[in-house]
Amino acid sequence: MEISTVWWLLTGLAVVAELLTGTLYLLMVAIGMAAAAIAAHLGAGEVVQILVAAVVGAGTVLACYMRQKRRGSLLSGERDQDMHLDIGEHIHVEQWDADRTAQVRYRGAPWTAALLGQHPALAGTYRVVRLEGNRLLVEPANPATP
Repeated sequence: MEISTVWWLLTGLAVVAELLTGTLYLLMVAIGMAAAAIAAHLGAGEVVQILVAAVVGAGTVLACYMRQKRRGSLLSGERDQDMHLDIGEHIHVEQWDADRTAQVRYRGAPWTAALLGQHPALAGTYRVVRLEGNRLLVEPANPATP
């Protein structure tokens, strides 16, 4: 069996493992293995193939890690609009309670809204900044006049 075939099989196994576990980093390792398979097709020696797999795999893992670190944690999705389509939406608050929370109707259901920051608790339109459990954390839609 050709060594390039072994690299392609390992690449396939890494992709299957990524699909089963959902971790993006296994996909990056698979990219490194695919690069090694291409190096094998180009006639590189086994040591060079292993180095190519290691460098490309580690490089893509590092790039993915740095990108996620810049964007914020993968586990912390309460501020990520890609994870919560409610972020950025507007709600109308009729009255705030003493603890700076309000019961609002949003998407046809009752929600608890909590006011962030030191904004005055006045009736008006507010923008959803993030979700914390089943609470909408909001700030004035227009800070000058909520």
